[in-house]
Amino acid sequence: MSWPKLVWPKLAWPNLAWPNLAWPNLAWPRGSRLGRLIIGLNVLALAILLGGALVLNELRSGLIKARIDSLTTQGELIANVIDLAATVGDPEPRLEADRASDILQGLFIPRSQRARLFDARGNQLADSYVVADRVESQALPPARKPGQPEFRLPTHDADTKPKAVAEARAALIAEISRASEGGPVAGMRRAENGERVVSVSIPIQHVRAVLGVLTLEAGDVDEIIAGERKALLPFALIAVFTTLISSFLLNRLIAQPVLRMARAADRVRLDGARAITLPEISGRKDELGDLSRALEEMTDSMSERMDAIERFAADVAHEIKNPLTSIRSAIETLDLVSDPAARARLLGILQQDVTRLDRLVTDISNASRLDAELSREAPKAFALNLLLLEVIHLYEAQLRPGDAPGSVRVTFDDKAAPQLVWVMARETPIGQVFRNLIDNARSFSAADGEVRVALAREHGLRDHHNRLIVTVDDDGPGIPPDNLETIFERFYTSRPKGRAFGGNSGLGLSIARQIVEAHGGQMIAQNRKDGDGRVVGARFRVDLPEAGASHHGGQRE
Repeated sequence: MSWPKLVWPKLAWPNLAWPNLAWPNLAWPRGSRLGRLIIGLNVLALAILLGGALVLNELRSGLIKARIDSLTTQGELIANVIDLAATVGDPEPRLEADRASDILQGLFIPRSQRARLFDARGNQLADSYVVADRVESQALPPARKPGQPEFRLPTHDADTKPKAVAEARAALIAEISRASEGGPVAGMRRAENGERVVSVSIPIQHVRAVLGVLTLEAGDVDEIIAGERKALLPFALIAVFTTLISSFLLNRLIAQPVLRMARAADRVRLDGARAITLPEISGRKDELGDLSRALEEMTDSMSERMDAIERFAADVAHEIKNPLTSIRSAIETLDLVSDPAARARLLGILQQDVTRLDRLVTDISNASRLDAELSREAPKAFALNLLLLEVIHLYEAQLRPGDAPGSVRVTFDDKAAPQLVWVMARETPIGQVFRNLIDNARSFSAADGEVRVALAREHGLRDHHNRLIVTVDDDGPGIPPDNLETIFERFYTSRPKGRAFGGNSGLGLSIARQIVEAHGGQMIAQNRKDGDGRVVGARFRVDLPEAGASHHGGQRE
C-alpha cells in the first residue's frame, strides 16, 4: 500500500515592511535664541530637581552609614561588657542568661533603639522592650462630634500580617545566623511591626568561641526619610517656581508677541491696512524680531506694489484717454467734412491714433505681465555674447517696417571680452532689454546712421566679482541733461524728429530697467561727447553680474 504524497501549499506572507518615518531634526538650535532660551529654562528646572535628589541621596546614605557606625560601636561595647561579666565555665565557656539580662537592663538604651540578646543557638535571652516594659501605643483622635462616624482602631488583614511578621522574623534569624559565624552584620530590614530599621548584629565572643549575638535596632529610619523629603521640598518648590517663571517668560516673550503679530495681520486682512508696524518686536535680536521685520518689509513691499499699481492704472487711463479723445473728435468731425482731402487727413489721424492705441495696449500688456514672467521662469546660465549676436543677426535679417533696407546698421564689438562670458539670468527678458535699447537707438539715428553694441568685462573692486558691461551707442541728438533719469519713467515719450506720431508708448525703457534691476544689475543713460564737448549721441549702459564657473560648469562653446 502506497501512501499518497502530501504537498504543503505555499503560503505568501504579507509584506510587513516598516513604513519610512521622517524623524524630526533634533539638532541643537545653533542660531536660535528662542530655542536656546526654551531648552535652557527647561534644563534648569530639571537640573534643580536632579541636583537636589542627588544631594539628598548622599545625605541619606551618609546618615544611614553614620547610624550603622554608631550602633556598631555601641554594640561592640555592650558585647564586651556582657562577655566580661556574664561568661562562666572553663574550658567550655557559656553565657549566663540571667546575668546577661541584668546587665542589659542596667544599660541605658534610648527609646528609639531596641537591644536583643540571643544565645549561640539563636534563642532569645533578653529584649530591651520587655525589660523596660515598653508597649506600642497610638494617640487617640479628638472626641467624636455628633453626626461623625465612629472611630475604629486600624486592623490588619489576618492573612497579610502573619506573613509580614514571618518575613521579618526570617530576616532577623538570617542576620543572627550570619553574625554567629564570628563577624558583625549591619544593614536595613523590616521589623515585625512593618517599620524599616537599621540593624546591627554583634557576636559575643570569648576568645574564639561565639557565645551569643547582640542585635541593636534603630527605628528612626522613617524619620530620616521624612527629614529627607522635607529637605527635598525646597528644591521641588524652587523647581516649580522656576518652571512657573519660565512659563510666564515664554508666554511674554513668545506667545504674546506672536498673538500681536497675528492681530496685526488680521487688521491688514480685515481693515484694509497697508502695512504692519511693530517697533517693540522688530527691535528684538531673535527669531521673533526677524519675523516681525520680515512681516513689516513684506507689507511695506505690498503697499509699495499697490501704490505702483494705482499709479500705473492712473497713467494707463491718462495715456489711453488721449488717443480716444482724438479718435472721438475725428469721428465727430468726419460727418461734417465733405472735402475729400480733409476727410483723408481725418482718416489718417484715425489710423495713427488706432496704431498708437494698439502699440500702447501691447506695451501695457507686456509691462503688466513682466512680474509674473520673471517669477515664472527660473534663472539659468547662458553666454551673453551669443545672445547679443542672435539679437543683432535678427536686425540684419528683418528690418522694422517703414525703414529702408540698410538705413541704420547695427554692429557688435566684443573685443574687450573675446571669450564667452556667462550670466545667471532669464534669457528671454534679457533679450527683450537689448531689443528695446536697439529699437530706441535706431529710432533716434539718422537714415545712414549706425548703432554700436559693445561688450566688456570689469573686475569688481568691492565684492571681487566681475561685472559685464553692455553699451548701446547711437549718433542721434542725445538726451537733455535733465531727462537722463526721466526717460526711464513710464509713458515718458520724446518723439524723434521725423518719426511718425504714436510709434512710441514710453514703456520700453521703463520695462528694460525693471528687468535689469530684477537680475541684480543697473541701467543708466549718458550723452557721448566729442573732443570739443559737443553731444554726438546717446549711450545706454547695462551692468550685469557675471556668473561664476560653478553655475555654468566652466563650459565653453
